[in-house]
Amino acid sequence: MSFNCRFAPSPTGPLHIGGVRTALFNWLLAKKNKGNYFLRIEDTDKERSKEEFKKQIISSLDWLGIKHDGAEYIQSKHVDKHIAVAEELIKKGFAYPCYCSEEEINEMKEKCKKQGIPYVYNRKWRDAKDLEIPRNVKPVIRFKSKISGNTIIKDLVQGERNISNSTIEDFVILRKDKSPTYQLSATVDDHEMKITHVIRGDDHMINSFKQKQIYDAMSWEVPNFAHIPLIHSEQGKKLSKRDNASTLEDYIKIGIISDALRNYLLRLGWSYKDKEIFTKQESIDLFDLSGVGKSPSKLDMARILSMNETYIKTIDENELFKFFKEYISKYKSLIDMKKEPTLIKSMGFLKNKAKTLEDMWNNAQYIIKDDIEISSDDKKLLDDLSKTVIKEFIIEYEKLSSFTRETLEPVIKSLIEKHKTNFKGVGQPLRIALVGSRFGPGLYDVILSLDKTQVIKRLKQI
Repeated sequence: MSFNCRFAPSPTGPLHIGGVRTALFNWLLAKKNKGNYFLRIEDTDKERSKEEFKKQIISSLDWLGIKHDGAEYIQSKHVDKHIAVAEELIKKGFAYPCYCSEEEINEMKEKCKKQGIPYVYNRKWRDAKDLEIPRNVKPVIRFKSKISGNTIIKDLVQGERNISNSTIEDFVILRKDKSPTYQLSATVDDHEMKITHVIRGDDHMINSFKQKQIYDAMSWEVPNFAHIPLIHSEQGKKLSKRDNASTLEDYIKIGIISDALRNYLLRLGWSYKDKEIFTKQESIDLFDLSGVGKSPSKLDMARILSMNETYIKTIDENELFKFFKEYISKYKSLIDMKKEPTLIKSMGFLKNKAKTLEDMWNNAQYIIKDDIEISSDDKKLLDDLSKTVIKEFIIEYEKLSSFTRETLEPVIKSLIEKHKTNFKGVGQPLRIALVGSRFGPGLYDVILSLDKTQVIKRLKQI
């Protein structure tokens, strides 16, 4: 059996983190089974759909390493096919025109609200033999849903789901302007694209029951459905686009590495034994829908940062620099290319205590900038003893013929003994003078990363 999966976002805003996970699961299932993963842009909402969001969705998924097969499938280019299917459903007796006015529909909704029951269209025009068609009124087209019996979906995540057909109203498939609704367009597109597996959020479960009826009416093969639980905020509520850190861009701009975020999203609601870290290939090889849980997953920023820190600490330093350079080129100021060799050789300690690429950027400021600024709080720490320590260090430093940790340690040790202080008493003023802050990379790493003239120049400015 060939596997065809798809991710179908609407380009009405930045890519939501829940959507990213849905795309990832579809991509993994397809690749695991040597199948195809397609990207369908559902852009039929003309007012809200924007080209900029479409480009952002595609570039974001590329950044994460989720690449689609073939060209993007643009839904708006296939509207004629959707309308043709609606007309065929009318001919077959599975759909009908409804001439109810908006006022009538609103009255019905208000009545249900007062009775405390959910609104279901009363099927007034389903059998219109005794009704007079009003003049100059454009109808909507409604699907003639089954009234009796039950519909069963054998969901690959949720298990067998069974609902009474009477709970599904005669839903609209064509609006008054003949534009197709989501239920019709998604079903026709999935059929045209030969989609075999539909993985989406479990808030789409009722849509699957509606769409299955269209499949059955058209005598089409029904795809396998898998409804994955939603992602909740840290407060336990359904995650929305209004939440902080709800879009992919929110993570990229603080310096989360693509591999780390992909690994985190993989583990968000899916597990394989007690394994935590997965390479891209391991993700493909081990992914299976049986590992997806049935309960909502809670977004955990601390866990994301921890995962990111693990990746920063363990990946090859040349690879880390590529991530770092890509990040700063997009979100920070350009750096002098002459500084790149120093930055590359400093990756090993710039990543210490860094949870994000932004942390590394902050740690690297003393390398990137020729002139550093010392904050007023740190200036207060440079007392007379500190200035004496700095002057004496310069004298001893200039005498050195080679610069290694082994040659620097005796100089620091002698200053500690001479002034009856500790490492902080000597190291703190030196670090402030060299980095601009009492916080930052280790003292020896800082001294060895700068060339001799830079070290002396910065120390003499105190």
